[in-house]
Amino acid sequence: MSCGRLGSLALGCLLLASYCGRGDAEANVEVSMPDVVEAEIGETAVINCEFSLPENSSYAYINWFSGENMARKRIISLIQDKENWAEDQYRDRLNIAKNFSLTIKKVTPQDAKLYFCQVGLGSLGVSENRTKLQVSKAPEAPEFQLAKDGWRASEPTLQEIATCTARNGFPLPSIVWYKNREALHPKDEEIGIYPTVITESSGLITVRSMLSSRVTKEDREAEFHCQVNYTLMGTNKTAVSESFKINVFYATKNLSFILDQPNQELKEGDNVTLVCEGDGNPPPEYTLFKTEDTQYLSPDGKLSFPSVMRNDSGLYWCKALDLHTFDELIASVDLMVNYLDVPTIFPAGTQEPVEGEDLVLTCSTTGSGPLKFQWQKKGKLIADGAVLNLTSITYEKMGNYTCVVTMPDFSDWVRSRHIFVAVRAKPQKVLLKQNLSVREGEVVDLTCSFYSVPRMNISWSTSNGTVHTSRRKYHHNSTLSVLVTKEILKSGLNCSGENEWGSENQHFPLRLKTKDHPDKTETITQDSKGVIIVAVIVFLLVFAILGAVLYFLHKKGKLACGRSGKQEITRPEAHKDEIVVEVKSDKLPEEAGLLQGANGEKRSPGDQGANAGLTLEQETG
Repeated sequence: MSCGRLGSLALGCLLLASYCGRGDAEANVEVSMPDVVEAEIGETAVINCEFSLPENSSYAYINWFSGENMARKRIISLIQDKENWAEDQYRDRLNIAKNFSLTIKKVTPQDAKLYFCQVGLGSLGVSENRTKLQVSKAPEAPEFQLAKDGWRASEPTLQEIATCTARNGFPLPSIVWYKNREALHPKDEEIGIYPTVITESSGLITVRSMLSSRVTKEDREAEFHCQVNYTLMGTNKTAVSESFKINVFYATKNLSFILDQPNQELKEGDNVTLVCEGDGNPPPEYTLFKTEDTQYLSPDGKLSFPSVMRNDSGLYWCKALDLHTFDELIASVDLMVNYLDVPTIFPAGTQEPVEGEDLVLTCSTTGSGPLKFQWQKKGKLIADGAVLNLTSITYEKMGNYTCVVTMPDFSDWVRSRHIFVAVRAKPQKVLLKQNLSVREGEVVDLTCSFYSVPRMNISWSTSNGTVHTSRRKYHHNSTLSVLVTKEILKSGLNCSGENEWGSENQHFPLRLKTKDHPDKTETITQDSKGVIIVAVIVFLLVFAILGAVLYFLHKKGKLACGRSGKQEITRPEAHKDEIVVEVKSDKLPEEAGLLQGANGEKRSPGDQGANAGLTLEQETG
């Protein structure tokens, strides 16, 4: 007989002796085990077995059993620190730890049972205890599947809504349905819930639940979801599915036809959409028309005008056909488009009245509401109303006039028209900023400029040099390039502008550049000339006062005098290059910079004299 078979025979005899001896000898050792051990499927379970030994003794063996009390079987033993498996199938998953605990690897649903730990002490007897192993696994997240694409409202019978499935859980999970966060329960002729349990080959459990319900129109807004309840490691847990809505079919009872912005006052150019909408699901078929002969293809019930015009105004109709009941509904909307035309001015075109004449300008236009007329010049309001009266036309009234039309109901809607008013009169000189400080023998360029409505001629006081003329609208320029001679320095140069209404002259006094500063020139504007004159007057006044004071002191004998007893105050001899200042006060035209001074500043009417023109800004030596 082999040693292995002898060992098995000896183990069997030892176990038999332990069973036989339990009734005759009372065990002197106490085994302690937990009542319940929780383990998650696929993980490792550890079942503790604790006991204490009397002094000077040791255990003879440890047996682990599984099953029920009357139908248990040995699964593993420990004798003299050596493990012995009852069946080879346990070798890969069962072990006895150093503290005599039973370790079960990769726990399965089949491992959920009672486990017994038996401790044998030879002649001292045998003792044991037991633990219940509970295993669990969380099911997969619940998923729903709709029974169909849509449900008709008010059907008399229950309709299948959806099925909820939670797969591979242990122990048996359960499914609860919710509508608008309230749990649903079976109810005759209202709600039906039908659960199904499937045990997989792995021992895991899949549960399904089908929900049936009567469907109403209000259910189109309801939210449904399902929830799975399960136990994991002794704790109750839940998992919920995504929420979903159902597509409820119901008949169209009401029809509306409105503007997409119902309170908007429309004007030409606005973007507007007419919207026809029924309250049924699915939506009815729409037919839009203005008259029987003008129908619009509009599956969605919308008619858009990207830039609405006045001709689009009118009454529009929408006809809707319900595809389930074949009922026909009709609605209408009145589209009103406001308009404001660009005004016209009579008389039309550029006006050229004679100086001193009157001119009446009339502005007119059409609009869908009350209109407000205003006249502006250079952005400033000059008159209210559609008619503008210009009396005694002068150069000051020349320029662009704008008729501005608004509708009070649309404050930001403006239409306008411009008209230019010119003046037929003798030429008006335009004084330009020019350098009049020259050297003898050099060539100087001088420009003579006039404003004139009728065509005109410009002539110079010298026949020498070359002349270049140009014209822009009513502005006439003549530029003279001439060699500077002593005669020209002495007399200066003149130009004359003449048209059918008269003539006007300009004078150019030339000055030699200073000897001390041959490259230095001075530019004197009309304003600077005025400052110089004021300074000279102040100086003369101070000088006169000083003379009076000196005379008074002399009479009183408080002022010492020379041999004659008098002190002569003489004026120093004027320098031959002294600047002579001429001040002009000219009347300035208004249009296209004619009111501009040499330094770009506008002149007030108080600066205007009898001879209209701009003062030349000169440079002198």
